[in-house]
Amino acid sequence: MNSYPIVFDVNRPTSMSRAHVFLRLLLVLLLSCVIGAGGGLVLIYLGVPVAAAIFIARMGGDRYVVESGERTSRWLANVVGLLAYLAFLTDELPGDNAHVQLRVLSSGTPTVSSALMRLVRAIPSALVLGLLSIVSGIVGFIAALSILILGSCPAGCWRFQLGIVRWEARLLGYLASVVETYPPFSFDTQPAN
Repeated sequence: MNSYPIVFDVNRPTSMSRAHVFLRLLLVLLLSCVIGAGGGLVLIYLGVPVAAAIFIARMGGDRYVVESGERTSRWLANVVGLLAYLAFLTDELPGDNAHVQLRVLSSGTPTVSSALMRLVRAIPSALVLGLLSIVSGIVGFIAALSILILGSCPAGCWRFQLGIVRWEARLLGYLASVVETYPPFSFDTQPAN
């Protein structure tokens, strides 16, 4: 069962909209043109710990976890909601919806140096996740075809994509210094309950 302080779950839709497949494609093309193909991931990977270090320097580690933890959790929920949408987990765009749940149990007392060291410490997880993201792209293509033909995402594809987005959520929370615990190398696709 999931004991990591970041829990992400999505209600699996029974059917998915064919129009959203095309919307996702346009969104990916737009994002690729604006920030480059993969530049956004590098920007997030580098930017999140640097932003956390800046906030920690301004307010201190304890205050950052208490005050910014909630704000960072909301930001993280929107990013993870977008990732869930792009991964064909839901047809819901990021925002307040009942289909995507993200719970963050903030912990620790981060320092500027510990926030910046997460750039180095997170490399193994980020590399494995990067390799799995290649497979996720192929699975996403299969899911898109299935939605276009059958109107739903195959259960196996959906569970794989859920595992990828859970891993991404945990890594982002760790990089943002809102949790102390290193993210597990795990898909953990059992219900979060």
